[in-house]
Amino acid sequence: MEILKTLLLQPIIETIYLTGMIILIGFILGILRNGSLRNFQRSFGPNAVMVTGFIGVPVHELSHAILALIFRHSIKEMKLLQRPDESGTLGYVRHSYNQNSIYQQIGNFFIGIAPIFGGLICIILLMKFLLPASYSEFIKICTNNLNISNLNIKIIERILNSYYGLIKTIFTYSNLKDPMFYIFLFLSICISSHISLSKADINGASKGLFIMFALIILLNMVGLTKYISMADIIRYNVMLTGFLLVALIFSLITYVISEIFASLIR
Repeated sequence: MEILKTLLLQPIIETIYLTGMIILIGFILGILRNGSLRNFQRSFGPNAVMVTGFIGVPVHELSHAILALIFRHSIKEMKLLQRPDESGTLGYVRHSYNQNSIYQQIGNFFIGIAPIFGGLICIILLMKFLLPASYSEFIKICTNNLNISNLNIKIIERILNSYYGLIKTIFTYSNLKDPMFYIFLFLSICISSHISLSKADINGASKGLFIMFALIILLNMVGLTKYISMADIIRYNVMLTGFLLVALIFSLITYVISEIFASLIR
């Protein structure tokens, strides 16, 4: 019984280390996205979702499609943008895979969460070309985080303060006078309004998560996970959380702007 508990407990902990922050921040992104779209629709009518959707939804669906191809899934049908149907669907990617392939089954998890990272990459690229000073600050934060190999309250505070500093470099007085800033802000709002995961995305990702958990159990049984140090796990989570925080920051900015519009028009 003790052996069975150890055999299951360790893989559960390792799966949480690997995917926990993605799931947690993905859940928060979903709450912010629903609130933002509700506020925009309340302010500008039911078609407001199409204003952000004409950029955000194709980014969302292309993220699914690219990861589907990487994991060798077969794309059967793809709609990058449509008017909301009766279930509110704005776009979709229908794909199939070989259920005997572990690689393709694990791919379901990464295909499901792809819009978070696809949207984030687009926002970072926009930052690079439209707000180069903010992009340089972001790269500096990432470089500093690579050196973190342990966690305590002071280090966590330092990480959070660095991202607060990133926000300040985006909303500077000089940026507020620059037309590029408003282009960046509009495009980022469009993308972050559709960066979260739908129910279909979560269902697909959960299939891959189960297979990933089973694979981690197998790796534990043959003793391969002992070669991964705690410092590596911390470094991975710090870097991952850093990238996810950028997605969270822009989703939060979008939500705040939607609340302002809702208050003004109410």
